[in-house]
Amino acid sequence: MRLPRTLALILAGGKGSRLGALTEKKVKPALPVAGTYRLVDVALSNLVHSHVSDVWVVQQYLPHSLNRHLANGRPWDLDRTHGGLQVLPPYEGTEDEGFAEGNADSIYRQKDLIRDFDPDLVLVLSADHLYTLNFLDVIETHLGQGADLTMVTTLVDEDPSRYGVVQTDDDGRVTRFDYKPERPEGRLVAGEMFLYDADRLLEALDLLHEQEGGLEDYGDDLVPWFVAHRTVVEHRLDGYWMDMGTLQSYWTAHLQVLDGDGIVLDDPAWPVLSAQPQRVPARIAGGAEVHRSMVAAGSIVRGTVEHSVLGPGVVVEEGATVRGSVLLDDVRVAAGVTLENVVADVGAEIRTGRHGGPGAVTLIDETGAVSATEDFDRGATLPRDV
Repeated sequence: MRLPRTLALILAGGKGSRLGALTEKKVKPALPVAGTYRLVDVALSNLVHSHVSDVWVVQQYLPHSLNRHLANGRPWDLDRTHGGLQVLPPYEGTEDEGFAEGNADSIYRQKDLIRDFDPDLVLVLSADHLYTLNFLDVIETHLGQGADLTMVTTLVDEDPSRYGVVQTDDDGRVTRFDYKPERPEGRLVAGEMFLYDADRLLEALDLLHEQEGGLEDYGDDLVPWFVAHRTVVEHRLDGYWMDMGTLQSYWTAHLQVLDGDGIVLDDPAWPVLSAQPQRVPARIAGGAEVHRSMVAAGSIVRGTVEHSVLGPGVVVEEGATVRGSVLLDDVRVAAGVTLENVVADVGAEIRTGRHGGPGAVTLIDETGAVSATEDFDRGATLPRDV
């Protein structure tokens, strides 16, 4: 069977405001994950392993840190003469110029480029999630069902009102889609991976823009229109999936990696690829204690670290204790400091005090100050020790 020509659009322009200080100076897809990875690595790695090599990254908010990491696609073998990775920033000069008002509008503003590329299928992804998925299986579902849109779905344990809630019939056809409903019916949600027939997508974008005078988020207009007027089916993702949109989910995902309950980063058959930082190996000093943790290159541990993830260049001084925490690049924890259930932003220097505790996750910003506290959602899947 000839594989249809598939164009992947990674929507990487959102601000990620629910993550507070973590995304004040960097876009969410550039957030560190498990020490040495970046969130966008997950989408790119799944695409490359699925043999989807035409990948466009649509940018808007604070693109600089993400562009440095993308490195023209080299870490994923996407720096190619034909096809490969392209970065699409906002621009001026045509009727589709300027900044997008939402993710559906982001797609609309690329419609002329999509039409010129002339793909058979358009795969639209958010870069905000952790998961493992072979997109060739999604394409097979799409073709086998004769779909105009195939959405990847998954069951969640936490409050589904954060997501697009999906209803299906026994044949897997989507019969209803409610975007962030106040009273969700069921736990089946859209995983923000959508495979469109290219012609039907372009037709819908033009029609909706003409009817409504503009587009916003996919859940407000684009996907409901497809459900009402076209054939929409689900492709069920039964494995791990985590939306990294909140402080709790960001913290939870890291500790689940430690527990073996999260995304698998080092599967030899399906590794997460990344541009690894060039630093010396981590150093564990005599007298230091490290248990059930990940310690990235360039880090120095002289104190106690338990069930935590330390990014590159983190320093934990003698007499400091770090438990159940995620410390991003170049965080310094001074002697006498205790951290429990903390996420510390890049470059934070924590000089004194005890921060965090049971029942909530605490965010420390780059100044070393507590900037947010988020209580655990007991309906969510939390790390084992919580």
